[in-house]
Amino acid sequence: MTSAAEPAQPRPAATHPTPPPTASYRLQLQPGFTLHHATAAVPYLAALGVSHLHLSPLLEAAPGSAHGYDTVDHTRISEQLGGEAALRALAAEAHRHGLRLIADVVPNHMAVPVPERLNQPLWQVLRDGPDSPYARWFDIDWTAQPGPTDAPGRGRVLLPLLGDRLGAVLDQLTVDGERLRYHQHELPLRPGTQHLPLPDLLARQWYRLAWWRLARTELNYRRFFTINELIAVRVEEPEVFAATHAVLLGLHADGVLDGFRIDHPDGLADPRGYLERLAEATGGAYVVVEKILTGEERLPEDWPVAGTTGYDALRRIDGVLTDHAGACRLAGAYESFLRGGPVRDLCQDPHPAIAAARRGRADMTGPGGELTAEVERLVRIALRIGAAEPAHADHAPWQLRAALRRLLTDYPAYRPYVRPGEPAFDDPLQATGSLGADGTADPTERLVAALALGELGRSADKDEFCVRFAQTAAAVAAKGVEDTAFYRWNALPGLNEVGGEPARPGLHPAEFHDWCRYLERTWPHSMTVLSTHDTKRSADARARLAVLAEQPEAWAAEAAAWSTAAGPPAPGLDRDADWLLWHTLVAAWPISPDRLVAALLKAAREAKLHTSWTAPDARYEQALEARARAVHGNAGLLPRIEGLVHALAPYARSNTLAAALLHLTVPGVPDLYQGSEEPLYTLVDPDNRGVVDLGALAVRLTDAATPRPGDLAREKLHLTATALHLRRSGPLGAYRPLRAVDLASDHLLAFARGEDVVTAVTRLPYGLARAGGWRDTVLELPAGGPWTDRLSLRGFPAGAVPVAELLATYPVALLTRRG
Repeated sequence: MTSAAEPAQPRPAATHPTPPPTASYRLQLQPGFTLHHATAAVPYLAALGVSHLHLSPLLEAAPGSAHGYDTVDHTRISEQLGGEAALRALAAEAHRHGLRLIADVVPNHMAVPVPERLNQPLWQVLRDGPDSPYARWFDIDWTAQPGPTDAPGRGRVLLPLLGDRLGAVLDQLTVDGERLRYHQHELPLRPGTQHLPLPDLLARQWYRLAWWRLARTELNYRRFFTINELIAVRVEEPEVFAATHAVLLGLHADGVLDGFRIDHPDGLADPRGYLERLAEATGGAYVVVEKILTGEERLPEDWPVAGTTGYDALRRIDGVLTDHAGACRLAGAYESFLRGGPVRDLCQDPHPAIAAARRGRADMTGPGGELTAEVERLVRIALRIGAAEPAHADHAPWQLRAALRRLLTDYPAYRPYVRPGEPAFDDPLQATGSLGADGTADPTERLVAALALGELGRSADKDEFCVRFAQTAAAVAAKGVEDTAFYRWNALPGLNEVGGEPARPGLHPAEFHDWCRYLERTWPHSMTVLSTHDTKRSADARARLAVLAEQPEAWAAEAAAWSTAAGPPAPGLDRDADWLLWHTLVAAWPISPDRLVAALLKAAREAKLHTSWTAPDARYEQALEARARAVHGNAGLLPRIEGLVHALAPYARSNTLAAALLHLTVPGVPDLYQGSEEPLYTLVDPDNRGVVDLGALAVRLTDAATPRPGDLAREKLHLTATALHLRRSGPLGAYRPLRAVDLASDHLLAFARGEDVVTAVTRLPYGLARAGGWRDTVLELPAGGPWTDRLSLRGFPAGAVPVAELLATYPVALLTRRG
C-alpha cells in the first residue's frame, strides 16, 4: 500500500488519445464472468460491430462482488477478475481485433468490507484516528462523536455494524491479539489498548461500535446514498486522487485503457474540478459521466467530458415511442383501479407522480428518515457559522433543520453545481423557498439557501456547507425519487427509470428531433443507452409495457379481471401490489416464480410503505410472495397472461426494433448492455446482472441475417449487427428530420444522417393498426438514390415511397445509397 504521505504518481498521460467510440458494449465482470471470459468473447464482439468494450469496475472489490462498485484496494486490478495480467491480455486480444477498452471508475466511495482489514486505508484510520495519514481520505465529521475517553475532543468514527444494542452483544466481542472480532468483522485496536478490560478497551478506540439502526441519525461519515457499507472518499484532495487513480491512469498511459465511465459524479465535492484533473492526467481521454439530468436540465458545458452515460437518451427514445394521451388515460385508470371512482385525466396539474416524488424526498430527511444524519451534519455546520458570525446567529437547530428539509424536498434538480468562490448562475435554489407559509420572508430558509449557493463569502465552514448541501441534495433526489417514489406510483412502471419523468409521459416527434439536434451540436460523442445494470426494466420489457399505454381501458379491465381470477388478496395487500404484479408478469413473461418474487419484494421494500429493508414486515412479505407464486399454479389465470403477451407481441416487436434502431442511429455513441442485441426481458438488479452466454450469441450471429418469420431474436440481432457495422464503416452525417405525409404520418419517425443514411421507424403501432395501417402515407426519400434497406435488402427509388411498401418486411428501415 502506498503511503498517503507519498502518494502514488501516475505515469505521464498518453499523448495521442484514441478516437471516440463508434459503439461500445457493456460487460458486467464478476466471479462468474472474468477478464478471461471477456477475452474469449472478443472475436464475437468484433464481429457484432462495436468499437469498444465497456468494462464494469476493475479495481479490487469486496470478496464475491457481482458488480465491482465496492472497491477495497486501488493499488491493483481485481484478482477475482483475473488480475492485471488478464486485463493486459484482454487489451492485446481486443487490439488484435481492432477494439479498445473503456473502464468504469468509482471515485466517490470505497467499501467498508467484512473483514474490515481488506480496506487498508480505512483500517489505518480506525486504528490511528485523525492522526492517521489516511484520515484525509474519508469524509468523516470528527466533531459529531465524542472521542476516546483520553481524547474526548478529537472525535471518533461511528461504526453501525452491531446486530443489537452494544450491551446486548458484548459477549459476542472478542479480542484476538491486536484485533477486535465480532462475528466475521475484524477491527484494529488502538496501539496499547489491547490489554484493557473490554469496556475500557471500547472506550479508548477511535471508533464507536454501535447498533446498526443508529446510522440514520448518528452516522458521521458520508456514504454512497444510504448504504453504510460504502464510505465516501475525498477524491477532491490531490493526494487522494493520485493514490486512487494511479493504477488506472498508468494503464491508460500504457494504452491498455482508452476511456473512462465515471460513476456517480453527483456525489463528488467538486465534479468539474475532478473532471479537469482527470482530463489533464489523461491528455483528454474519452470520458463520460453518469450524470442524471432532470427535466430540461442540461449537462454543464464547462465539464471537460464527451457527455453523459445516456439516461437522457433513454428517456427520449422511450418517450417518442410512448402514446402521451393513452398514458394519461392509463394513469387515470390506475388511480381508479386503486381507489374506485371515475377515470380522470391525469395529465393535468398537479400530477400525482409529482406529489409522490415530493413525498419521497420529504421522507428521506424527515424525522427518522434515512438521510437524517446528513441533514444533522448541515445543521452543525450552520450553527458553527452562526457562532463565528453574529450576523448569521440565533437560528435554532429546529429552524435550520426545517429549512433544510423544505429546500431539499423542493429542489427541482439533482444538485447545485456551485463552487465556493464562484457565482451561482441561474441555480433553481435562487428561486426556492423565499416565503414562509404566511407569505412573509423566512429568514432561516433564506440563510440556508444563501449558504448553499455560496453567497455569504468564504470560510472553511461556509465552503463546507456549500459542498455538503450539494452532495446531500443528490442523495435525497436519488433515494427519494428513483428508489422510493418510483416504487410507489406505478401507473406506468416502464417510465420509472433513472432520470425518468412519469408525470410527463410521451414525447412528440418534433421534441425528439430537437433533442437529437441539441445532442449532435453540443455532445456529439455522448453515450446513449436503452438498458444498463441499473435499469429497473430492460428496454424490451419496457417496449411491451409501452403497448399498454395505447390500450389503457382494455388493459385496466384486463388487470381487474386478473385480480378477480387470483382471488381475494390476503389482509394487508393493497390493489397497488396487484397492479405491479400484473405489469411485472407482462414485462418479463415468461418468468419463473423466484424471479418474480425477488423483483416484487425489492419493489415493496424500496417503496417503504408496508415493509422496508430496515424494518421488514414478515407477514406482508409472505402474503405478497404467496400471491405472486399462486399465479403459476392458477389454471384459469395462466392462459390469460400468455394470451395477452401473445396479443401484444406484434406491437412489442415493433417497439423493440424501433427503439434499437433509434438507439443505434441517433447522434451519440450507443452503449449496448450485455445480451441486449437479442430480446432481453430482465428486471431490477440483481436480475439484470446475470452472466450472459456470449458464446451462444456468437453462434447465432452467424446466421442472423437469414430471415425467419416470427423470430424476433434473429431480427434484433441482425438489425444490431447491421447498424453497428454501418457505424464502424464511417461517421454518420448531420442529423436531419424527414417528414412523412398523409393520415398516418404521426406513426412514422424518420431522419437522415448526412446524404447517405436514412432511418425510418414505426411509432405507436397498436394505434396505427386500429387506424387502418399506413394506407396512402408516403416518405420522401432524399434525391440521389436509389436506396437500399440494409435490413431487408430491398431497393427503393428516391422520391415519394409508400410507407406500407417501405416497411413491408420490418416495422423499421435502415436505408443507404447504392453505388
